[in-house]
Amino acid sequence: MAPTDRQARTLALAHALSAAERGLAVIPLSRTKLPALRSPHHDDPAGAPPCHGECGRFGHGVYDATTDPERIRALFAAAPWATGYGIACGLPPHHLIGIDLDTKSGTDSSTALRELALRHLFTIPPTVVVLTPSGGRHLWLTGPPDTAVPNSASRLAPGIDVRGAGGYLVGPGSRTRHGEYTVAPGSAHLAPAPCPPALLRLLLPAPHHRRTSAGAHGQGLVHFVLAAHRGQRNTRLFWAACRAYENGIGPALLTSLVDAALDTGLTEHEARATIASAARLTGHRP
Repeated sequence: MAPTDRQARTLALAHALSAAERGLAVIPLSRTKLPALRSPHHDDPAGAPPCHGECGRFGHGVYDATTDPERIRALFAAAPWATGYGIACGLPPHHLIGIDLDTKSGTDSSTALRELALRHLFTIPPTVVVLTPSGGRHLWLTGPPDTAVPNSASRLAPGIDVRGAGGYLVGPGSRTRHGEYTVAPGSAHLAPAPCPPALLRLLLPAPHHRRTSAGAHGQGLVHFVLAAHRGQRNTRLFWAACRAYENGIGPALLTSLVDAALDTGLTEHEARATIASAARLTGHRP
């Protein structure tokens, strides 16, 4: 039997306090998975300097995250409708990194992660795994204290989102509109494992210098498109084109990407439209 709203709120606070005991900074979340407290600055005039909690009031999202039990109770008291909690990423002592393997995008994100691991020679160590109501998984990893991993959506691979500095993960025990987040069997006793160095390099922003020729990286993107199965063709082409434009090789790789897409069964019009969308998204002229 699903808990009542009152029970869900009580459980959310209990789980949040338990997480804080393990050094994880938390905030209350609503059933929509968003921070439960509204910003106190929503009526501020346009152009007002941003506030990250310096004003002392609640409602600054992940900047409210804390491990202090009294402050956590105060946050939940200010948001009595909260049925979940978020765990801030990137903060000491764990410097948490969340790898979100999505299932809603129609892509096989678990397979995509395995392909990345094979290509870049890393393995995901045993670590905390949180199961989402939609059938996805959150892998908890830790990063070095001097490295800020940015948040990203499908940059690593289609269907794989990353929660880093300034982001948060929905904590296990939270209830949302779609169900409950739970710890995967066999991982409850584990601590978040260190992020493999090869994976960490992929999570960090690309160097500021840009490639001027396709090279081996460009060929890897082409092969990524060629390996697409039905249902993955547009997604893989879009992801590869985004990476090409981000690395400054989009124009040089355009013909090769189109040819690869044609080999997978896309029409030239579909291929060029997908690549043009990737170019626009990454701030380039198609």
